[in-house]
Amino acid sequence: MLDVLLLRFDAPLLSFGGPAIDNLGVTRRFPGRAMLTGILGNALGYRHGDAGKIQALQERVKYAVRCDCSGHRIVDYQTVDLSQDFLHQGWTTRGAAEGREGGTASEATHIRKRDYLADAVYTIALTLGPQDAAPSLADVEAALRLPARPLFLGRKSCLPAAPLLLGRAEAASLRAAVEAAPPCPRGERGRAIPAWWPADEDTDRPGARLIPVSDDRDWVNQIHVGRRWVHEGTVDG
Repeated sequence: MLDVLLLRFDAPLLSFGGPAIDNLGVTRRFPGRAMLTGILGNALGYRHGDAGKIQALQERVKYAVRCDCSGHRIVDYQTVDLSQDFLHQGWTTRGAAEGREGGTASEATHIRKRDYLADAVYTIALTLGPQDAAPSLADVEAALRLPARPLFLGRKSCLPAAPLLLGRAEAASLRAAVEAAPPCPRGERGRAIPAWWPADEDTDRPGARLIPVSDDRDWVNQIHVGRRWVHEGTVDG
């Protein structure tokens, strides 16, 4: 049996960042492993300078996810002139002022388009392997109950509507764990729910297919890297 944590992503806005093209910031359909690693690392108090710890954590993360409410996609059109005096200094989630540095690019108006998922809800079953390494699943559970810093779901504007941690459970597989997780109050019952789960689990699930995803991060160089395989299918609602 697997020891797993059950999480729920419920927020007015979510963003599961995909490859950015020029000024377009897209969102994926499901949260990626780098995003989950970043949330766990933030809860544990890791900083960008702890790239080795974050990289090791990412390699241990295994999860399944179901889409309880798909919500709808919106595009936020953003403009900002960073040369304005009041933007030379900003505040961070660390509670300390942060200055801006850079070349002439900061002196022009920046235009961005950012995709979000509005009113969507996702449930995640997550474990760490091997489970005798640090941080342990119990360490992560404690950090999610009392995170070192505020947590957000993709971008700093995506604040959760409720605590992320649903609880802890045991299951034969991550797919089985996410299927048995408590139902979302806003989700539709008695239907097939879209889901992802690891490629080495429940390989004979009817209607499931293997798909490649590129959702890991090189935390030292701060770039997306690699490719892994997951099952995309449905679980019972």
